[in-house]
Amino acid sequence: MEERDLPAVCRMETALFGAEAWSPSLLGAELAAATGPHADRCYVVLERSREGVDTDDDAAGGDGAVLGYAGLWFGDGAGDADLLTIATLPAVRRRGLAGLMLTHLLRCAGEAGCTGVLLEVRVSNASARSLYVHHGFVPVGSRRRYYREPVEDALVMRASVGAQDDEPGRPGPTGAVGPVGVEAVDAGPASRAGPALSG
Repeated sequence: MEERDLPAVCRMETALFGAEAWSPSLLGAELAAATGPHADRCYVVLERSREGVDTDDDAAGGDGAVLGYAGLWFGDGAGDADLLTIATLPAVRRRGLAGLMLTHLLRCAGEAGCTGVLLEVRVSNASARSLYVHHGFVPVGSRRRYYREPVEDALVMRASVGAQDDEPGRPGPTGAVGPVGVEAVDAGPASRAGPALSG
């Protein structure tokens, strides 16, 4: 994501997440934290190709160039990363775009040295949960009343991405499923992955 993408991403954010939308200043701060030598997160934007994608959805603005965006916090790479947000325009869902962004961010987490990626998703968001399971995420816990508008619990999911993830007791597909650890509770910025996502 680049600064030129912020106006379209802000419009999409408001259209897709309503009362839970991140403010333009927060999105700007997230972008700033994703650039430079001390970057601790990665953001990706999918834009319309030259061939175009037919869409009646104008949430991205007049040119409709931004079709989706996603962000990941990886910190210093010494633990689990956190999927912060992922969204696509409704008119371009079920075309594999969210999966492309998710695959890219999982690779970024692994390259940063992380052993896994955590996320929260609304328990009612079956399509997002299905996408996450398809990409190796498994349930590891829940957060009561995590979402505000409307109030709903979040399912916490985790996918392994690093070779060092064979430690006994680690949550994930090869370890025991246990309570959500400190890395999920205090993983940096507030996370919101999934409310408007559909693969």
